[in-house]
Amino acid sequence: MKIESQVSGYDIDVMIIGYPGKTVCHGGLGWSTIVLLRGHGRVAMLDTGGMGVRRYMIEKLEQRGLQPEDVTDVLLSHAHHDHIMNWTTFQHARIVIGREELAWASKEPWGRTPVPELHVRELQGWKTMHAAVEGEEVMPGITAHMMPGHTPGHMIYLLKGKDFDVIYTGDAVKNRAEFLCGRTDMTYDPAVSSATVAAIWALWRKRPGNIVIPGHDIPMALKDGQPQYLAKREDAIKAWFGDDIDTMTTLELSVR
Repeated sequence: MKIESQVSGYDIDVMIIGYPGKTVCHGGLGWSTIVLLRGHGRVAMLDTGGMGVRRYMIEKLEQRGLQPEDVTDVLLSHAHHDHIMNWTTFQHARIVIGREELAWASKEPWGRTPVPELHVRELQGWKTMHAAVEGEEVMPGITAHMMPGHTPGHMIYLLKGKDFDVIYTGDAVKNRAEFLCGRTDMTYDPAVSSATVAAIWALWRKRPGNIVIPGHDIPMALKDGQPQYLAKREDAIKAWFGDDIDTMTTLELSVR
């Protein structure tokens, strides 16, 4: 989905909308949001998804007349596998990640956490990597802000527009349910995460019309003080339950 008007001189295109759920028997889904920004002579990605979305992400770029080599900047919210792994698809681009996040991720024990250790190891010394700090303008009109809880150095990105702002929360607040209850799933400290939820709420309410793009849900705006989705949920999987590979069953993953 596209944001209807430019913000900070950027066209905002939510190429892949994340999903607010887990599997029952196979761990986390890792279906996360990927945003494309175009403006100021730049082509930028907000997060890059996990390995499973790589081909689909490239197809989405091609549908927009772009190749991975056209991307100039990658802004990463945090160092979990479902948001960071495809930075290697854009290895030529300027890759931004929080300084404290990268320092934390590089010390996580291998093979035990959602941090893809080999990707983080390579990113540490990568020639185009930029370690951002709190409040830094990482691109024209876009500032990075530390919002810990999901991870210690998690960054959100704020696009300040003339009429309204767009806040990319990543997994600092992953979905509508977390916004409404003020608590989050997957946090190293519930109190820290709740403070982050409150801080992002304050940014959201600061200007009428502000839009939030979460890491695992549909973009939202406020209506009468409550989060309202800006698109229809269209999530499904196809499964081979029949007798040949040409017969597939579509299972919708939404509530009617």
